[in-house]
Amino acid sequence: MKYIYTFFSFLLVTSCTGQVKEVDNTFNGRALPENTCYVVNGGTEKPFSGEYWNHKEEGSYICVACDSPLFSSDHKYQSGSGWPSYYDVLNEGNVRKLKDLSLGMERIEIRCNTCDAHLGHLFNDGPKPTGIRYCVNSASLKFKPSKL
Repeated sequence: MKYIYTFFSFLLVTSCTGQVKEVDNTFNGRALPENTCYVVNGGTEKPFSGEYWNHKEEGSYICVACDSPLFSSDHKYQSGSGWPSYYDVLNEGNVRKLKDLSLGMERIEIRCNTCDAHLGHLFNDGPKPTGIRYCVNSASLKFKPSKL
């Protein structure tokens, strides 16, 4: 049986033999908090818990793992889902779409096209003009304000 302890930006894994092994907590060469690594590797944060779900400043949202520009505050809207939601991307080439058959349903997963970080999912229940909702984990994003 293994016990996992969080320690700064890496994990210490202790086995039954008492050996301690350091596990790197990075993605795309960047040291990231454990919850961020969990999300960019395919996890989902709890609804209404992320930094940006109710964020209203003007600017752009970039990938936490590579700084690729992904979404604009101009396309952000309050979906009620508990995650940041956008009806369009900043640059179509920066977000990749993949079929996701997990959880017994068919969805479209969205990932950063530059570094392959998991961002969230795409749904067809968004507002006009696109009718699409990019449902994104706050932990996969960083915010760059328009005005510095």
